[in-house]
Formats: sequence, structure tokens, C-alpha cells
Amino acid sequence: MASSDTLTAQEYIQHHLTNLTLGVHPENGFGFAHNSAEAAEMGFWAIHVDTLFFSVLLGGVFLWFFKKVADRVTAGVPGGAQNFAEWIIDFVEENVRGSFSGKNPMVAPLALTIFIWVFLMNLMDLVPVDLIPHLFAQFMSLFGADPHHVYLKIVPTTDPNATFGMALMVFILILYYSFKMKGPGGFAAELTLQPFGKWGMPANLLLESISLFSKPLSLGLRLFGNLYAGEMIFILIAIMYSGGLIMALSGGLLQIAWAIFHVLIITLQAYIFMVLTIVYLDMAHHTH
Repeated sequence: MASSDTLTAQEYIQHHLTNLTLGVHPENGFGFAHNSAEAAEMGFWAIHVDTLFFSVLLGGVFLWFFKKVADRVTAGVPGGAQNFAEWIIDFVEENVRGSFSGKNPMVAPLALTIFIWVFLMNLMDLVPVDLIPHLFAQFMSLFGADPHHVYLKIVPTTDPNATFGMALMVFILILYYSFKMKGPGGFAAELTLQPFGKWGMPANLLLESISLFSKPLSLGLRLFGNLYAGEMIFILIAIMYSGGLIMALSGGLLQIAWAIFHVLIITLQAYIFMVLTIVYLDMAHHTH
């Protein structure tokens, strides 16, 4: 959408908050959703194509950059790309050393992947909200599609399926290392004997289960909530461009100010996701 002129403010917002969804509709069969209602009716097995595409694309960018730097690494005077990559690696390793007391060669690469991948997905929030969706809508109109019914969200972390999917993978690792390091009996004892001892087993199990399952919930919800709110503000500011010259100028200034502040948010959220993953894995490696 080039602007909100052809849509009401509510329709404009709804358009930008609807994913490009592929699935089976109860009435129309297999295909892409033509509106947000159809996307919702497709249910659990629907695929958010835009989230999947941009997630994989940005993951590929991450791998390509670090592979390129690794192929050209030199012991002499490093170039700018090597300096930047080494600075990020040192930063991640410092956080791993400070938060992870066990021995696991997988933790540092995982932390690096999480930090860079989540940061790149968050960074898409700084792309003008109308730019790529408008270009995609115009491209699809060449094939007979109605641009008003072409949806595209370019920020994967504004989709709870992406954030909770990553959080679920971290949760699986937590369970795996809890069983591996403590054994089934040790893990069960951890859930049932703390903090009130053997006489408080029901209360212990309830409290520890809440603590355990809150980890992936907090990971996914925190990232999604912050990025969704940030994207929503960008969309609301974009509506101001259709309100005349004064509103457009005000919107432009607000857009710049929010984008500068949002750089901190997208970096901080990537950092928090990484650090919490390290801390949770460290807790999974502890034996009592």
C-alpha cells in the first residue's frame, strides 16, 4: 500500500497486521487468504509465508556474512568486516563466560546465532512500513491480484509463531540438558523436592512447573510484544502522511525520532533473548 488514502485508518492498520497466509480455507479450499478473517479461519496448519521467507532469508544473510569473513580471515591487519565479526564474537563469548558455568561447546555458537538472527529480524522494523508491501502488491497485481488483498509482513518477530517457535526450541534444549545432566530421577527430584522439601511435594511441583513453563512463555512473549508494539507505532505514524502537509511533516519527524529510539529496542530485545537462553541453559546444567 502506498498510503492509507484508499483505506480507512482501521483497514490500513488491519492490512499491515495481516500475514501472507497459505492454507486450506473451509469454503474456498487451498490457497492464499484474501483477508484477515480468512487467514484466521485457516487455523493451526496455515503457513505464514512472509514470516518463513524473511526468517530464512535473514538467517542466510547471517551465515553468508560470517562464512565470508571466515574465508578471508587474516592474522595480519584485519579489515573492517573481520573487526566487526570478531567484536561480535568477543561480545557473545564474554556473556557466555559470565552467565554459563558449565562446559558445553554448543552454547556459544547458539548464543551467537540467536543474537544475530533475532537482531536482523528485528532490524526489518526500520524499513518503511509501506515500501516492500507496496512493491509486492504491485508485483502481484501483474498476475491479476487485487493489491488491497495482497498481504505482507516483513518483520518476522512481530509474528508470535516465529517468536514462540524459537522459544520452544530453547525450551526443548532446556529439557534435554536437564535430563542429560541430572538424569530422570534428579530432574524429577528438582521439580518435587524444592523449595519446601519432601513434605511439600504438591506445592513444589506446582511452583517448579510454573517456573519451568514460564521460561519459553516469557521468551516468546517479550520479544513479540515489544516488536509488535514498535511496528504498531510505525503504522500509526504512517497514517499521519495522509492528513495534509503539517501532519505529514510531523509524521516524518516522529518517524525519524521513533526509528532512532527503536534501534535501542531491537538491539536490547535480541540481547535479552540471548542472555536468557544462556541463563536457562546454565540452570539446566546445574545439579543439586
